[in-house]
Amino acid sequence: MIDAAVVGLGWWGRYIVERFSGERESQHLRFRRAVDIDPGSARDFAEDHGLALSAALGDALADEAIGAVAIATPNSLHQEQITAAAGAGKHVFCEKPLGLTRAAAEAAVNACNEAGVVLGIGHERRFEPAIAEAKRMLDTGQIGTVMHLEMSFSHDKLVDLPADNWRASAIEAPAASLTATGVHLTDTFLHMLGGIETVYALTGNWAANFQSGDLLSVQLRFESGATGYINSMLSTPLYSCFRAFGTQGWIEVRDTAHPSEPGLSVMSFCRAEGEIESREFQPIDSVRANIEAFAIAAGGGAPYPFSDAELIGNIAVFEAICRSVATGAPEPVG
Repeated sequence: MIDAAVVGLGWWGRYIVERFSGERESQHLRFRRAVDIDPGSARDFAEDHGLALSAALGDALADEAIGAVAIATPNSLHQEQITAAAGAGKHVFCEKPLGLTRAAAEAAVNACNEAGVVLGIGHERRFEPAIAEAKRMLDTGQIGTVMHLEMSFSHDKLVDLPADNWRASAIEAPAASLTATGVHLTDTFLHMLGGIETVYALTGNWAANFQSGDLLSVQLRFESGATGYINSMLSTPLYSCFRAFGTQGWIEVRDTAHPSEPGLSVMSFCRAEGEIESREFQPIDSVRANIEAFAIAAGGGAPYPFSDAELIGNIAVFEAICRSVATGAPEPVG
């Protein structure tokens, strides 16, 4: 069992704590401390969940009983806080994105490797049963050679955020919905098919208070030669879908709920025109599953299922998308 501190008690920090509270108690991780720059606004929540509360990260890092921290703070703080936690010998789970630049991601990964601690990341999509099955099918050649991937993840949970919220900032959240949802899609693509070499991104600003926009559309090419497309919007009701097209068939996964809520996923599988098989997948708490996998690895169990190359590579793609939005042209991933 690892005792952990959560850093940041906003919407998502509280959601993470609740995944391990009450009847949801885990045999792998429990939250004992919390850090928030506004302790007054977090005090009631902390008391309700038995968390020692402080305003300074250093208090949690100095606590010898704390073995891990979960970071759910504004994106520009991630690399600095990861480095500080690793330097204190704490395992680190960081909400996405790992950083806002490839250099920041590399620094975070290197700090954890040098300290000998596990680095986890808040990308839960690959833990979802339907996505895991799609990955298995691609790996075993059930649709032949993969030619093209598509993925969409849109919702309107943040549409009413005030313009001064950090999630709406062009600094904290560049390239429209990239930090909110798009970075999940690029992680899934890297997991499914490996490296991405080129991206071409467009954004739009339709109905939300986000400085950089609320719509992101990206065409891309994988190192394998396959192509891909991702789309995410923050001003429309939930739409979540994954598609893979191969030389011998295609797969489609449609989700009926946001990862934070229970809902079926439906997979369609086609090997010949008009012959479509469908399967339903029951939901799991994929956010909890991800954090438990991190805790198991931190406790010396099964390795955490994200490689350093994937962690860094996703932010390299992130950075290339931001460049493409700025230049209006395709950009290499490097």
